[in-house]
Amino acid sequence: MQLTKQNLTQVDFAKSELIPAIVQDARTGVILMQGFMNQESLAVTFEKQKVTFYSRSKNRLWTKGETSENYLEVVSVHTDCDYDSILVLAKPLGPTCHLGTQSCFGDAAKPALSFLAQLEQVIVARKNDDPETSYTASLFAKDLSRSCQKVGEEGVEVALAAMKHDNEELTNESADLLYHLIVLLQRQGLELKDVVACLQGRHK
Repeated sequence: MQLTKQNLTQVDFAKSELIPAIVQDARTGVILMQGFMNQESLAVTFEKQKVTFYSRSKNRLWTKGETSENYLEVVSVHTDCDYDSILVLAKPLGPTCHLGTQSCFGDAAKPALSFLAQLEQVIVARKNDDPETSYTASLFAKDLSRSCQKVGEEGVEVALAAMKHDNEELTNESADLLYHLIVLLQRQGLELKDVVACLQGRHK
């Protein structure tokens, strides 16, 4: 169930004053960290829109990023079917782990498809780089027709590779197609999540 300020009392703190709270990257699906929340820290999480735990070692409320400024901005908060654990979907502002990694579970602990969301973020970050040193920036610097042409070319290359039953080439050309498609979507003000939402709408 998704939580709001109006239904926070649904969480069953009668079972325990502290309940586990898992934080997941809302864009990539990567599990970032796990902590504990009490009623007050959950309320503060909603108030600040930054993930706030109860620190057992500090014996106080602790907003993730209060020292490093690597905050976890809240996208949505959910509770499980027993109302005794919490899942927070968040936007991380920098590495989550104090060791400098994206996740406290290690950078290897990622769903394979989450890399597409990471790639999209890299493309966004490189939009305004020097076109002389960044291929991505050079695509944004050129006319829209060039991006359209690249998607068309790569789509044909994908089909030709499949016709040749060359799986290595098919994999490589598919990677090129996905990259250029993300660039084209960005140029049109769209994201992969918009395409996914379209697919989800059809899957009924």
